Amino acid sequence: MNHRTVTALLAVAIAAAGLTACGSDKDSGTPSTKTASAAEPTAPVGSGTPSKSSGDAGAPKGKGIPPKPDAATQTKYIAALTAIDADIVNTKPDKAVDRGRNECETIANFPQDKQKQIDLANQRFTSPKHPNGFGPEKATRIRDAVHKHLCPTY
Repeated sequence: MNHRTVTALLAVAIAAAGLTACGSDKDSGTPSTKTASAAEPTAPVGSGTPSKSSGDAGAPKGKGIPPKPDAATQTKYIAALTAIDADIVNTKPDKAVDRGRNECETIANFPQDKQKQIDLANQRFTSPKHPNGFGPEKATRIRDAVHKHLCPTY
């Protein structure tokens, strides 16, 4: 496996672990710690404490993975991705939405680093025909579609 594939798989595993934890801390009263473990691969898993790495110094507080979009928003988002390349959605709109919501967290965590947002979008959005991403040009357009439709306030 190449480095990008390993990185992407690791990011997905960390995100999945964080999403699994989202439903289990209802009574803890600390919603901000739920997204920290998914967004912060440098934080110890399960620590509930966001890392203090230099990359998240400018991250807006309280923003992370946004809620699932309503049906109309999802339809517009999926149409925007399909217009870029039909293989991005690849008959799996729910997966495309989940990837987009995770990209929103990247946008929130690295608001001044658009190149990092694009690089992570290219790693995050893959398909059987594009296992290493869709390239920087399409990744930029994917990132822009995510921002416009799923997290315009980020």
